[in-house]
Amino acid sequence: MSLLFFWLFLAFMILGLPIVFALILAPGISLMVEGRDIFLTLLVQRLYNGIDSFPLMAVPFFILAGEIMNAGKITQNLVNFSKALIGHVRGGLAQVNILSSILFAGLSGSAVADTSALGSMLIPAMEKNGYSRKFSAAITAASSVIGPIIPPSGLMILYAFVMNVSVGGLFAAGMVPGLLVGVGLMSVTWYISKRRGYPVANRRATFKERAVATKEAFWPLLTPVILIGGILTGVFTPTEAAAVAAGYALIISLFVTRSLKFKDLPAVLRESAISSGVILFLVGAAVSFSSIVSLSGTPAYITNAVISVSDNPMILLFLINILLFIVGMFLDAGPAILILGPILGPVVTSMGVDPLHFAVVMCVNVTVGLATPPMGLVLFVAASLSKESIERITVEILPFLAVEVAVIFLITFFPQLTLFIPHLLGFST
Repeated sequence: MSLLFFWLFLAFMILGLPIVFALILAPGISLMVEGRDIFLTLLVQRLYNGIDSFPLMAVPFFILAGEIMNAGKITQNLVNFSKALIGHVRGGLAQVNILSSILFAGLSGSAVADTSALGSMLIPAMEKNGYSRKFSAAITAASSVIGPIIPPSGLMILYAFVMNVSVGGLFAAGMVPGLLVGVGLMSVTWYISKRRGYPVANRRATFKERAVATKEAFWPLLTPVILIGGILTGVFTPTEAAAVAAGYALIISLFVTRSLKFKDLPAVLRESAISSGVILFLVGAAVSFSSIVSLSGTPAYITNAVISVSDNPMILLFLINILLFIVGMFLDAGPAILILGPILGPVVTSMGVDPLHFAVVMCVNVTVGLATPPMGLVLFVAASLSKESIERITVEILPFLAVEVAVIFLITFFPQLTLFIPHLLGFST
């Protein structure tokens, strides 16, 4: 089978066709041109089977949980809690932005949700507090990529589904990289804030004020503890955990904080259904596309090509990181995982790289791509919220991207950073 489907896919992408249709049409047209109509049935079957999966039900439930948290204004409690902890340090509101992203990651696992929820609140507040608008947007976009790295993560669920990797193990492996990104961003923010004279957000909070902020944020902060604890101890599966997250978010928002009204639920459910439908359709199309990739023998071809360059796993991972970083500039994280995971995963694991290690490296890399120009999705969201141009935000975000790229190479060349916790918890490969 020729690579006509691949060239058609690239042509459709260049022409601006939505990726989900490019994933379906490219192999379909290729099969018809080559007279392999018999495989068209396989294409349709794989499209359906790619969606008809119990583990994949976690995605719409996590999306629903995030929508409920956003509509219920849970983020305000997280921001207040962050202010009470670190609002008194240099560049306080910028530091609050990063810490809030770390905390919000345990609720939604979505970079776009993080940017939308925190950006709409913190970008105007930072500007009033003396920060430039472009810096405020840049730090919001840069810190939002922590969302899909720290568990629970919808992106990691997609990878685990496609590559048959343990979701619990992948969640455990994402903890250290996510915290490394957060600490790195905080360090750069402190340095920039000191040089530019950015102010503190507020005076040092008293013990009583911190206690009040902790009390208000207690129930939202308990979310990741329940989810991750339940998954790692085997109380429920990741799919069941997603349902628990949605139910827990609903109870907290309706009856504890009372920040969500019953009349708001139809809009929340509608937005969740639309987002879930788009993602699941994309997953089905990607699984269908992957079946044609396998039939064409592309993975074997790429494996031989890569091995001919070097049989050193570390050099291989270095080259793959460069490839993924470039891909991330133009392709969203989900499609990048679904398209490239089945191609690159077998190559690196055949050379002795731990599947969990590569999974985290790939997930972190394509997630950082969400904040890289020219097509970084969270850049567009931050630009829309701040009314600032992409170009000006890009200049400001470069130091933060440098930190995130450094973390990618750090976890690449020191696998123990990602594998220590999974192995400690009994996840072996």
